[in-house]
Amino acid sequence: MARPVALVSCAEARHHDHDLDLIVRALGDRGRIAEIVDWDDATQDWSRFDAAIVRSPWDYHRRYEEFLQWVSNVSTHTQLLNSEEILRWNTDKVYLGEMIEAGIAVIPTTFVAGAEDMVRVHDQLSGDVVVKPTVSAGSNNTKRHIQQSVEAVTHVLSLLDGGKVAMVQPYQRFIDERGETGMLYFNGEFSHAFRKGAILSQGEGEMNGLFVEEDIRARQPSGQERELGDDVMSYIFDKFGYYPLYARVDVVRGSAGVPVLMELELAEPSLYLHTGSDAATRFASAVLARL
Repeated sequence: MARPVALVSCAEARHHDHDLDLIVRALGDRGRIAEIVDWDDATQDWSRFDAAIVRSPWDYHRRYEEFLQWVSNVSTHTQLLNSEEILRWNTDKVYLGEMIEAGIAVIPTTFVAGAEDMVRVHDQLSGDVVVKPTVSAGSNNTKRHIQQSVEAVTHVLSLLDGGKVAMVQPYQRFIDERGETGMLYFNGEFSHAFRKGAILSQGEGEMNGLFVEEDIRARQPSGQERELGDDVMSYIFDKFGYYPLYARVDVVRGSAGVPVLMELELAEPSLYLHTGSDAATRFASAVLARL
């Protein structure tokens, strides 16, 4: 008899991750049992699962080193999806710098790790910018600063004082009218896309909760957006030699009027399966292809 599949979450996220029930049902329709398990449950025997699929451990950034240790441990007992090397790479947003160097169209991003970087980024902080830590989830510690250089500098310094690396990006004004487009790929194949409304359009205060309610609806991506999404997936395949089980490519129209990458989610993204016809079925098929 086949062993169950673990859908990895955390206690705080279970009532917010609406993909979980859809995945359990879709896998059940194919004769596979899926169990929702908290990543930090020390009583779990991970070897009893055919695979552990990381879904919504959305508190990981609060205990990042502990989470990475869990990733390494579970990888020795069962198949971890996505893989350890992908999770380690993708949970720190410094990966965006690597993608910029590779020629991927990414929102201009400056990383601030210390005093020398502050000098380099100082002029940018007087504009309309978004400041956030490179290790975060659910827009945690993310804030838009509109011509408020003192507040922006204070925000960056607070992240540095907390032992974090900060990142500064110009606010992409087109997001206010069009939102952003998230494209989901399962085993490298495009599945569906959704529209996410701008959460910082009014310059809201800092986001510090585990989960942010967002304006989500189905969307057909443009040809340019699909081209960028496919380029990102090709980059990932070239880097790792294989496709991840799931990938979410979040893009927005940049200042030049063409799509740019906001974020590549390979660790714990919401898949918004309800926005795509038969998306849960496609995800379950992608999982079974790995077992």
